[in-house]
Amino acid sequence: MKTDSKGVPGPTGGKQTRASICLASYRGGRYVKEQLESILAQLGPDDELVIVDDASPDDTVEQIRTFHDGRIRLIEAAVNQGYVRSFEQAALAAKGQYILLADQDDVWVPGRLELMVSALQASRVVASNFDVLGGGPRPNIPRLRDKDSRRHAANLLGVLVGYRAYYGCGMAFRRDMLPVFTPVPRYVNESHDLWLAICGNLAGSMRHLDESTLLRRIHDDNATPRGWRSLSVILRARLMLLRCIAEAALRLRRDGSN
Repeated sequence: MKTDSKGVPGPTGGKQTRASICLASYRGGRYVKEQLESILAQLGPDDELVIVDDASPDDTVEQIRTFHDGRIRLIEAAVNQGYVRSFEQAALAAKGQYILLADQDDVWVPGRLELMVSALQASRVVASNFDVLGGGPRPNIPRLRDKDSRRHAANLLGVLVGYRAYYGCGMAFRRDMLPVFTPVPRYVNESHDLWLAICGNLAGSMRHLDESTLLRRIHDDNATPRGWRSLSVILRARLMLLRCIAEAALRLRRDGSN
């Protein structure tokens, strides 16, 4: 395992990195080893796992260090910055042509990496479904459907209303989307996954996978809230998403891809 406190990629030894798995960890000592095992089992020699630990006060870093695997790059944030900034930092440090996001407490289903990479050949952003680890009910939101992939206006409306199941743990994007995705707008302190979904749909290059490619662990410390939010919080979130749509449209025009 390589440690880089500044998040600066090291030399690749002449080999091109295929896929970069970007994981943000914080207080994940209870679950992170099981997640890392499920990810590393799918990585090839030209893939990497970039972990940004957000100044965890528990033994998360110690658990990560038990893996003696050269494909892991651990970046330790000096101060807590929030998971959105940690994902952004990991994506900017990534060297791969395909960038997959991963939470610290889930478990990848075998075959996830190859399925996502295959879908990224034709689409700049891909989002898959998930099942709940150990069974149990999923969040009360419809599953993504492949047949809706090209319904970009409907997908954007779904983001605003809240019925499109875009979860970062099930998403990936190509490197050519990185200049659009980053820097994540400073007013986005949560829902980096919805920001990515907005970018992909506005670019006209979004793919939904019918398959569940991971098992999501539902517990009290999930970053995604489990209960209903207050009306004022919902309204502020919708205003933020409208700002994101405007910002993404501007970036795509500058990028020349929309």
